Amino acid sequence: MHHDTLMAHFSDPAAVARYAEGPPRFVPGFADMQRMSGILLAERAPANARVLVLGAGGGLELKAFATAQPGWSFDGVDPAGEMLELAARTLGPMASRARLHRGYIDDAPDGPFDAAACLLTLHFLDAQERRRTVAEIHRRLKPGAPFVVAHASFPQDEGRARWVSRYGAFVIASGADSDRAEGARTAVGVHLNTLSPEQDEAVLREAGFSDVSLFYAAFTWRGWVGYA
Repeated sequence: MHHDTLMAHFSDPAAVARYAEGPPRFVPGFADMQRMSGILLAERAPANARVLVLGAGGGLELKAFATAQPGWSFDGVDPAGEMLELAARTLGPMASRARLHRGYIDDAPDGPFDAAACLLTLHFLDAQERRRTVAEIHRRLKPGAPFVVAHASFPQDEGRARWVSRYGAFVIASGADSDRAEGARTAVGVHLNTLSPEQDEAVLREAGFSDVSLFYAAFTWRGWVGYA
């Protein structure tokens, strides 16, 4: 998705107000994916971990992680100020445990962090910027720290259209009207910078993450955990 189009969407008050209802409808097993992400981070992160969350706007994963781990503190980064305001509201009384930074990975503190997560975000970046971003996350992590990532990732060969169609069918079955479903299908099929799962894994390994393993696969979505 083009940067200006993306920022306009995440700066639109109506879209921001509806944000929380979107991911559960468009991403199969969304809540469980978040729960699994938190469990994977907690395997290696201490009880008082400092956690970097890139693409933290909306605050859904911040809230999930903060609820599950009362000793963790967070640095959340997102380019959309309106989405960061939503994150603060979503966190409610737990907002004091999160420092929110407007911008991109270069605007994140240097850490070192005990863990990091980047959920439903990297598909907005082209391949070159994705590689740079993942490397910059790696640079901010302590040795051995866990990193969880999940985003649109599916075969980019002749089967691509079939998977996009299946995604559209899922969105309709989840209760979206046909116009919103078509918009979502177009976003995944045309606007997102999707890579194949093999390419996505390679990005993580090239950035220096080891023991990269798949933990989540749902139609056009994949999630991995790796270690700095």
